[in-house]
Parts: sequence; C-alpha cells; structure tokens
Amino acid sequence: MAEKLARKLAVLLHADVAGSTALVRLDETLAHQRIQDAFQRFSEVISTHDGVAHEMRGDALVAEFSRASDAVSAGLSFQAANTTHNEELPDEIRPVIRVGIAMGEVVIADNTVTGEGIVLAQRLEQLAEPGGVCIHDAAYQTVPKRLPFSYEHLGERELRGFDEPVRVYAVRAGLRESEAESPGGTEAEALSRPTRASIAVLAFANMSGDPKQEFFSDGITEDIITELSRFPVLAVIARQSSFSFKGEKIGIKEIGEKLGVQYVVEGSVRRGGNRTRITAQLIEAETGNHIWAERYDRELEDIFAVQDEVTRAIVATVAAQLGKAVSERAARKPTKSIKSYEYFLQANRHYYQFNPDDNVAAAKLYEKAIERDAQFARAYAGLANTYTTDHFLGWQRRENALQNGLEAAQTALKLDSSDALARIILAWALIGHGRWDEAESELDRMLSLKPGDADVLAEAGNALKNVGRVEVGIALLEEAIRLNPLFPESYRRWLGLAYYRARRYQDAALALRAARLEGWAYGCLAASLAQLGEHEQAREALKTFVAERRRELEAAGVSADRTTDLIGNYKDNFRFEEDWEHLLAGLRMAGLTE
Repeated sequence: MAEKLARKLAVLLHADVAGSTALVRLDETLAHQRIQDAFQRFSEVISTHDGVAHEMRGDALVAEFSRASDAVSAGLSFQAANTTHNEELPDEIRPVIRVGIAMGEVVIADNTVTGEGIVLAQRLEQLAEPGGVCIHDAAYQTVPKRLPFSYEHLGERELRGFDEPVRVYAVRAGLRESEAESPGGTEAEALSRPTRASIAVLAFANMSGDPKQEFFSDGITEDIITELSRFPVLAVIARQSSFSFKGEKIGIKEIGEKLGVQYVVEGSVRRGGNRTRITAQLIEAETGNHIWAERYDRELEDIFAVQDEVTRAIVATVAAQLGKAVSERAARKPTKSIKSYEYFLQANRHYYQFNPDDNVAAAKLYEKAIERDAQFARAYAGLANTYTTDHFLGWQRRENALQNGLEAAQTALKLDSSDALARIILAWALIGHGRWDEAESELDRMLSLKPGDADVLAEAGNALKNVGRVEVGIALLEEAIRLNPLFPESYRRWLGLAYYRARRYQDAALALRAARLEGWAYGCLAASLAQLGEHEQAREALKTFVAERRRELEAAGVSADRTTDLIGNYKDNFRFEEDWEHLLAGLRMAGLTE
C-alpha cells in the first residue's frame, strides 16, 4: 500500500525568467549558465531569509517559507541585487526574473513541491512584470503593514485552474501603498508625500530665565514627541529634525515646507519654585491657522499628567481633522519624582556624547535616577544602554556589561512593557549572548509599539541587519530617513553598514562617504572601497579606521596594539559567520593584517 503523503500549509515562491527563449536564441550555452547563476544567487538570498529553495525546474525556481514577510523580503532583495548584477554584464544576455508568492496547501516530497499552493504561485508569477513580485490576498493580509513595502492592487483576476477570482497585488520596496498609487510627480516628490497626518513638535522655549533649565524644556518636548509617535495615525518628525530650528526666527509655513509636515506644535515652559507653566499650540503649517491652544499651570509633581494632557489633546485634534477617532492611549509609567526625572534628562545628554567617559557619567546619573525612584522604567532602559554600548564598542569600562545590560533592560520592561528603548536594548543584549531568535522577536515587538517613530525604525533596521533580515533592515532605515528629513548621522552610517552586508558596495560607499564617520564606519568604508577595486582610497580609509579605533580604545584605557584589540567584540554583531568573514575579507583587501 502506498505511503500517504503529508500535506502542509506553506508560503510558496515561484520564480522564472522572463523572455528566456529570446536569451537562448542569442547564445544557448551562455544563457543557460547565466540563468543557473541567477537562480543560485536567488537560492542564497532565500536561505538568508529563512526560506528553503526546493528545486529548479529548467528556467524556474520553487521555494518555501514559513512567513509571507520573509518571502516578500527575499523576492525584493534578489530583484534589487539582480538588477545591479545585470547592469554590469557586457552583453544583452541578462536574465530578468518574475516572482509570484502565494499561501496554500502543498505536498513536499523528494525535494519536489506539488499542490494547489505552488500552482497558484506560478500563476501569480505570470502576472508579475519582468523584475517584479506579485502576491495574492492571503499572503498580503499576513505581511505586517509596518514594513515599508508598497502594494498596487491589480484587482481580482481569473486564473487558469481556479474556480474563484483571486485578488492580486504587485509589491515593491520602499513606498507606502497610497504613495505608490499617487499619480504624477517625480520619484523624490512621491517619497516625500505623507501617507498619514504628519506633525513636527518644535523645541519648547525655556522661559524660566535660567539657561541651566534648558534640559527641562527639551525633555518635555522629547517626551511629547515620544508619546505622539506611538499613534499609527500620525507620522511624527524625529527630534533631530524638529530641534534643528531651535532658536531661529523662522515662520511656521517655511518650517512646514522644509520638514514636509501638515501640522506643527510649538510651546514654552516656565519653571519657578515647585510650579511650572506649559503652553502649547497646534498650528496648520500651510495656512498658519491656530487649531488648538492651551495653558497648563501645575505643581512640578504633576508634570507627567500635563504631558499626557497635551499629547492627548494634540492627537485628538489632529485625528478630528482627518475624520478619524483615536481611542488608543500611550501606556506610560513615568517617575513620580521630579528630581529623578532631572537626573534622567542629564544622563541622556551625557550618553549622546558617545564616548567612554560620558558613557560612565551617564550610567551614574541613571543610577541616581533609580535611587530616587526604583520604579522608573526609562532610567533602567538608559542604564542598560550604557552597558550594551560599552560591550559592543569594547570600551571595557562597565563590569559584566552584557549581562548587566540584559538584566537592566528586563527590569525596565517589567516596569513598563511599552518602553521601546528597553526593547531595543534587550534585543542588543540578546544579540551579544547569541540568542538571535529572541532578539528578533523583541525587535518585532518594538516596531509594533511606535510605528510612527523614525528613531525606532532606524534602531530596528540597524539591529535587524544583524539578525539576518538585511533587506528589511535597509527598507526600515530608508523609511526612517524619509520620515526624518534632517536625520542624525547615525542613520546614514547604519544604512551604509547594511548595504555592505547586502553586498551593495557602491551604495555602501556612497552612504558612508556622505556621513560623518567614526570608528567602525571607517572600517566598513574601507571594506566597501576595497570590494569596488578602489584600493588606494580603501587603504586611506583603513588607516583612519585604525587610528580612530586606537584613539577610542586608548581613551577607555584599553590596549589597542593588536588587530584583535581593534576588532574587540564587534563580531558579536554578526549572526552568520559568513557575514563576519565577508567584512574581514574586505578589510584584508584594504590592507588589514592580523
């Protein structure tokens, strides 16, 4: 009696070569070699996205995934890389791939996939444009909408072999759905068009008459930005961009145009004794009309209640303008101690100096904040940040840094499970311990907490490249740059590092050359230039990398005489050995010796 074959529900990818017959007519042998090479490269991409390439059928490839998001990421990643690869070929024998992705039942036996699911994926692939990716509705519904993919609805299609019409989408990297469907305009204009209500919170003015209180008004502003970014209906410009207008006499309309936002919040903080007065107003950028304004006089102990009031009023007002209801409220658990809060804000200023001494100073201030209020979640998150930073950069100034960072982040999340900073720090600590799957889960949770926060998108993108989801990381970093027009240098550095991981050396070199570099970013630039064959410039970048790392380590009191000292714990950033060896190979090509 024949053995009964096991059926399973899976995400299936089917890919073939568009116009393969025409390629074969040009040169049968060369066309066959290049098609096989394309599918081999595609198989490698599939593997890095947790997929399995089961078989190659002549000019077609079949693969299986557990998650639709991984299948889409793999398809888009390969298409981008294949376009670059084909552009470098000296003739017209350039295999261009079409991809279809479906969910359905299949039987997988002897490395062969059969069943309705793979037939559906094949039919979808035939609807894709050359170089494109098509998915059907069931797969579309399971892909998290926070991921920066754009979808063009192709309607319900009658497919051969299927009784019911199938709803089909073309998917691309980078743009949101409403942007992709917007007619006219240049690509740059399309990228800048907001898909949600866009808002910038300008630095609140310090009206206290004491310049030393500037950190307090800045902290109030930062907290309002943080809370607003939790709401999916809002696209909130990051602090780096909105604070760039601090102290400048510039009109709201011009600010709106420069930041590409519909609404602007501005205000002031006056602090005297144990009381504070906060004023805030919401302005429509294009017209300058004041939509809402309020003044709050409170005891300092009530400062967090005031922040909540301001945030809720702004969100509700903007949502009303859109005709949408906002029932969600940010779940935040601030400190009840104003002194603890001041220590926390001062610690943040030290941490962002990003050097060994300030990192230690920040840790001490976070600890003081915790002494004043042992329930202050964000102080624990900040403390965890100092530990993990010390570990990955090899400063060796914090004892048992990785484990202490892990425990501090876990404490922060026990106190406030909505703290996105604690999630990213916990993810980094888990990465350092090699607990990759747990780290990836934390990053996914982090993205769901604050989908409108450019810094969260950038942090998640930077970390996701390390857990193996490089193309998703790149897409999130590119989205963060669009959301934060005056983004910090770290965004571009992280994007350059991610491009190198993706073997996109030209993009990596362009991003890193445009950034203000430090430490390991110089190393990645050297590796990128070496991979491009620009050996003289690669050697110069490597010299700078070595000098920068030595300066950084010596400032921390760490030996920097050997190559192993310079490398430190950086290998802990890499989930896969081949990715680490890939970076070392580039550094060796640039002239690094063991």
